[in-house]
Amino acid sequence: QVQLVESGGGLVQPGGSLRLSCAASGFTFSNYGMSWHRQAPGKGLEWVSGINSGGVVKGYKDSVKGRFTISRDNAKNTVYLQMNSLKPEDTAVYYCEKGSSDKNWLGDDRGQGTVVTVSS
Repeated sequence: QVQLVESGGGLVQPGGSLRLSCAASGFTFSNYGMSWHRQAPGKGLEWVSGINSGGVVKGYKDSVKGRFTISRDNAKNTVYLQMNSLKPEDTAVYYCEKGSSDKNWLGDDRGQGTVVTVSS
């Protein structure tokens, strides 16, 4: 079955950086787009970034453009989210999600999440 395990979250000061990782198993990783989503305290789930199966096409939520970078290593079955210049409003639980096809990075399978807290 599909397994997605996020890691790399933690407490960081405003302006700091974190790199999230999502290790995937149970499916042919290189055939599917992947995405990152987040849920801030008291708010709904929101899409943050997506990447197609080949790692060429990427998309970002406007508020993270220029600060976050999504990437993937198909040899390691892992997708990453490099987060720089972090702001308190980036505080959330971050989830990775398996897409429904090579081009569609949205799907139904999501990991358990990793907590990111941006605070001084």
